[in-house]
Amino acid sequence: MLGVPIGPMGFGLMGFTWRPKITPDDQAFAVMKRAIELGANFFNSGEFYGSIEPTLNLDLVNRFFTKYPEYAEKVFLSVKGGVDLKTLTPDGRPEAVRASVNNILKHLGGAKKLDIFECARVDKKVPIETTIGALKEMVNEGLIGGISLSEVGVESIKRAAKVHPIAAVEVEYSLWSLEAYELGVLQTCAELGIPVVAYSPLGMGFLTGQIRSRADIGQGDFRLHFDRFSEENFTLNLQLVDEVEKLAGKKNITPPQLALSWVKKHEEVIPGLSIIPIPGATTVDRIEENYKTVPPLTDEEFAEIGEILKKFEVRGGRYNSHAAAHLWG
Repeated sequence: MLGVPIGPMGFGLMGFTWRPKITPDDQAFAVMKRAIELGANFFNSGEFYGSIEPTLNLDLVNRFFTKYPEYAEKVFLSVKGGVDLKTLTPDGRPEAVRASVNNILKHLGGAKKLDIFECARVDKKVPIETTIGALKEMVNEGLIGGISLSEVGVESIKRAAKVHPIAAVEVEYSLWSLEAYELGVLQTCAELGIPVVAYSPLGMGFLTGQIRSRADIGQGDFRLHFDRFSEENFTLNLQLVDEVEKLAGKKNITPPQLALSWVKKHEEVIPGLSIIPIPGATTVDRIEENYKTVPPLTDEEFAEIGEILKKFEVRGGRYNSHAAAHLWG
């Protein structure tokens, strides 16, 4: 049984995390409203999401639900925290996660309840049982509805679930990020009945086909600091984008629609798996493209993509060395 029943969901909406400019409220609100109308009832944010300073994203969420309180009960809100806001390193000490929850609640301002608090990364200096035990107390106090984990390995998931039911596990998963399958995380979550939240299902925008050079990303965008977007790897990785575009064209859908369909297909491939892609978007057009109902991938199409992925090696790590040190804790 889940820590909080997040129910059957097709897609969620990612917080605006890597945008170098602030999205105006009227534009952001239009995107959020349209996403809810199209069935996205899982919103994902972070205590540290903000292009200028931490918590800007939470303040946006506050303003949205203050203006549109009728949507508050239609959406499950999951917020990542449990990190030092200055260094962005994990801090799983009981006093630290409590301070994180309190800070999130402060910025939400009561406009939306905190349905799920998510440990953004595992603090390898603190036993995960200690961290989850502290969060369990906050569930019992009514501060949070449930507990989630992010970028976490199989053993940590199992250990955490023995302390308290885990509402979801968030991992990066897409056509160019396969580690969650290769490391058995998807399979473990299926066995334990834990939904998987797949962030960056469009490869941080790379798989959309709209980025053909580093110049298309824009100055100040943090993706430029990640290995896969480096000068030496960028052109090589475009080969995968070209293959995605060919396959999408044959199916008469867009590359993002194909990439999202591939993620959802795993619910058929892995018995018991529930997977929720959370593509980010800042325009209504992108929301409508991502959430449009398209013909699902056939078994043959899924197998064809699998053969392509076997032959293609994505160049570079998902993050830089500092961030990569905190993956799969």
